[in-house]
Amino acid sequence: MTQLSDYHRDRIQAVLSASPLVPVIAINEPEDAIPLCRALVDGGIKVLEITLRTEHGVRAIEQVRKAIPEAWVGAGTVTSIAQYRQVEAAGAQFVITPGVTEAILEFALTSEAPLLPGVATVSELMLGYSLGYREFKFFPAEVSGGMPALKAFRGPFPDVTFCPTGGINQDTARDYLALPNVAAVGGSWLTPAEAIQRREWKVITEVARASLDQLR
Repeated sequence: MTQLSDYHRDRIQAVLSASPLVPVIAINEPEDAIPLCRALVDGGIKVLEITLRTEHGVRAIEQVRKAIPEAWVGAGTVTSIAQYRQVEAAGAQFVITPGVTEAILEFALTSEAPLLPGVATVSELMLGYSLGYREFKFFPAEVSGGMPALKAFRGPFPDVTFCPTGGINQDTARDYLALPNVAAVGGSWLTPAEAIQRREWKVITEVARASLDQLR
């Protein structure tokens, strides 16, 4: 059975170690992509997860990769191999899925863009684990057991690291990051909708900076 390569694991580990906070970014207006992502980077965020929750995601990845080369730019909410190929062609440096299928896990083994697969259960984790995956997104974190679940996962899987996402906010991020098997935390609080609608980019920068400061 083909196993995940050291190259892929090293790349995902580099992404997770680059920033303790990973913003979940949905682009509703194409012209917002670069200034929004620039505002996050100005606030100290080094990893950008641009989701495919809107039709502008793939194009935004391509644009932001060129405009902000100092950041890690990846694709989130990838749910099919067709989408995986699209974001890879757009230059995504990593891919995050909300859940797992055997087909996506196997496709990612030889993909240029490494995968952070989403899991909510031990069975899903074991599916990825059997192929060599040791880094996972835990989603939706809060409704799937939150911190108690992550503590329970550590017993049978002490070598697995998570990036929990879903229901986490600025006030709870620090508690999640205190867990030994959590490398980073994802969240949409870093991209408040009202500030984006008003194009108040300085507000986004301040939210990012304040969120990082709260972790110190």
